[in-house]
Amino acid sequence: MKLAMTTALAGAMTLSASAAFAQDEEKIDVGMILPYVGVYASLGEEIDQGFMLALEEAGMTDRFNIIREDTEASPQVGVAATRKLILEDEVDVLTGLVSSGVLGAVRDFVDQSQTPLIVSNAGNDEATGEDCSPYITRVSFSNAQVNRPMGQWLYDQGMRTVYTLAPDYAAGQQHIGAFVEAFEEAGGEVVGQDYTPFGQTQDFGPYLTTAQAADPDAIFVFYAGSEAINFVKQYDSFGIKEETPLYGSGFLTSQLYLEAEGPAAVGVVTSLHYVPTLDTPENKAFVEAFQAAADRLPSEYAVQGYDAGRSLVEAVKAGATDRESIKEALREVSYTGPRGPLEIDPATNNIVQNVYIYDIVEGENGLTQELIDTVEAVRDEPNGCELE
Repeated sequence: MKLAMTTALAGAMTLSASAAFAQDEEKIDVGMILPYVGVYASLGEEIDQGFMLALEEAGMTDRFNIIREDTEASPQVGVAATRKLILEDEVDVLTGLVSSGVLGAVRDFVDQSQTPLIVSNAGNDEATGEDCSPYITRVSFSNAQVNRPMGQWLYDQGMRTVYTLAPDYAAGQQHIGAFVEAFEEAGGEVVGQDYTPFGQTQDFGPYLTTAQAADPDAIFVFYAGSEAINFVKQYDSFGIKEETPLYGSGFLTSQLYLEAEGPAAVGVVTSLHYVPTLDTPENKAFVEAFQAAADRLPSEYAVQGYDAGRSLVEAVKAGATDRESIKEALREVSYTGPRGPLEIDPATNNIVQNVYIYDIVEGENGLTQELIDTVEAVRDEPNGCELE
């Protein structure tokens, strides 16, 4: 995969040094397990490109041998791909996983085989909670992590009642559950909840009508992918936006499909661990490099792939060369990247990171994210995790 770099880090001297380094050191085999076909193919592509950008930026592409396997976002296929990478290819480290279902399915085999896994998307809370493993490190997010801050924040904005909506599956329930718990702890009241059939709901009209009838101060939702696009457009077309503001998890207005949502997304306020408009030197350099490589702005998925690659690079720079040393080194990773300061919590192996609250507005070149607030250094409680 050719990735054009525009930063000074990708000069000829760096690449030459990388080649010399690779000749002296045995390559590290990396098993990348992502969906490359189907509904989540665009997510897999973003993560893959972000990962490779991190290796090229560090001048270490020759240090790693990348072996790709397609999960098709299927737990069964994911398990087969993971077993193949570990048993046949004998990889030193795994990375990827978009689907929480796939992560849950491969968890035991990864743990029992003692193969380090860097999770670059799947957000199921259990993975760094009660089902944690010293061999699983997550550099993306947990479902609770990106939604919990919105509970207190929404209450602080004067919202006292909300109605919630989400697709009826584990991730939807976890996203909403974390928000509801925090909102109620702050003193707010949930006046109604509904879960829509996952992947089957085309018409949100009946749910929006019920939500509007409850007369809440706000509506809070979690939707992603095509469901997010349909929901945002229908919310606008029903005219509810004029009466009741819409809030949600930032996947609702992801950079990946913001253009498809169009003007309907304007005014929607969400929270997420990354937006491409962050005004920092690290993010500006990342956005410039990713745009040069992919001809589009990076989404949260791209930065998750980048940080998976960057974390592995940092581990290897610290001297890690095999499964056990990589596992140990990943727990010590800490740096400031495109999304801000990040570190790995040794109590959970989950990332500690900022959560950004932002509005969608019309910018000079189309829709863009306007930062409203930052909740710094958000970390999860162990929630049953025992790593030692």
